[in-house]
Amino acid sequence: MHSISYQQARMSRDPRFDGMFFIAVKTTKIFCRSICPANLPHEKNVEYFQHAQQAMDKGYRPCLRCRPDSAPQSYAWKGTDTTIQRAITLIREYNQLNINEITTKLGISDRYLRQLFAQYFGLSPKQYQLFSKVLFAKKLLHQGALPIEEIAIASGFSSARRLQDNFKKVTGLTPSQVRKSKLASNQNIFLKLHFRPPFNWPHMREFLAKRAIEVVELVTPRGYSRSFSINGNQGWFAATYEPNEHCFLLEIDLPKLEDLSAVLCNIERIFDVNAHSYQIQQQLIKSGIPEINVVNGIRLPGVWDTFEAGCRAILGQQISVKAAISILSLLTSTLGAREKDKLYFPTPISIANSDLDFLPIPNSRKQTLRDFAQFMLANPKHSLDAWLTIKGIGPWTVAYAKMRGLSEPDIFLEKDLIITKQLTKYKIESANSTPWRSYLTLQLWSMS
Repeated sequence: MHSISYQQARMSRDPRFDGMFFIAVKTTKIFCRSICPANLPHEKNVEYFQHAQQAMDKGYRPCLRCRPDSAPQSYAWKGTDTTIQRAITLIREYNQLNINEITTKLGISDRYLRQLFAQYFGLSPKQYQLFSKVLFAKKLLHQGALPIEEIAIASGFSSARRLQDNFKKVTGLTPSQVRKSKLASNQNIFLKLHFRPPFNWPHMREFLAKRAIEVVELVTPRGYSRSFSINGNQGWFAATYEPNEHCFLLEIDLPKLEDLSAVLCNIERIFDVNAHSYQIQQQLIKSGIPEINVVNGIRLPGVWDTFEAGCRAILGQQISVKAAISILSLLTSTLGAREKDKLYFPTPISIANSDLDFLPIPNSRKQTLRDFAQFMLANPKHSLDAWLTIKGIGPWTVAYAKMRGLSEPDIFLEKDLIITKQLTKYKIESANSTPWRSYLTLQLWSMS
């Protein structure tokens, strides 16, 4: 977007541009989302930033009214530079790590990471990480009832004192000044997860409902909930769709607050809240999808992790979705851990140690599933492409797991049975939808 587009978008307060840029007011030294309900400042008194962290670096404080910390994420380069995407993901998910630990995980030098951040943000990685932690803490202060000491832990600060010092330095306010007067509680965490409209909830809901694992997942007319495991801990979340507020209301049950940032990032990915819907739809039309058939506000529904995605793909080979989910539910009810009314997806070790005789599938597929579980135990951090060394796993299985377990946006399941049939009906040039071919896959499925 150029400056004229920014001006038009802020004047209209169009929610489709929420999170795509931020408006900083020179006279107040405050920056806002494009949908902020405050009186519009004169154009001569504003400047625009693509990222909230850039505004903070220039000395602007986040607005307490529209809360830039709650805006959907937006990166113009998303889908093109995987290294910077991975860096941002690590910083957001693992806010306890320092920059050296992040570069080690990325397999790049500290110098190269600084060059990437200078190129895309005009900031150092350390500055970006600090501003991100402060924004996350601000979100928890506004929306939740956690004690400040627990917010410090959840947002990656070692103590409440460190949170207070950094928070005041960046925002000019103390955490207590930002927090609304509410009693702290030890109950579940309640937050809002904003998205940029349009969001086609009926399409997302139907997709998830057809593939829901019994007891583990529950899909209702306005919501989705599921149990999950993360870093050896078990949790649960529920998301309620709120179209008028352009958000999901989240309720999260989590034993370790250090995992909260990673859990939120995963929920964002599952619902694909940061998708560029308009841009994606234009690419689908370019690829040959008739405009009348394009799913308005299409999103890429994710699953909790790559292990679950791999199991789904293996059990879904060459059978219907309904049959695959029936088998997956049987696998989960037999081998999954139970706690009160919650059922959790089986761990790799539980599948690796089972003969799987209870599953109504060929022995060769049982062996593939066991081999896959054993591989994941021995190689939890390997690239998904390494799965191809496992007998019974081919390119379709890996591609499906990348699309739903990692939410990679540019996966086209050309060899999928339904896609193959669709390609005989429509003249499709899949390359024209790059880097959004995963959405082309979903679009063709929806047209079957």
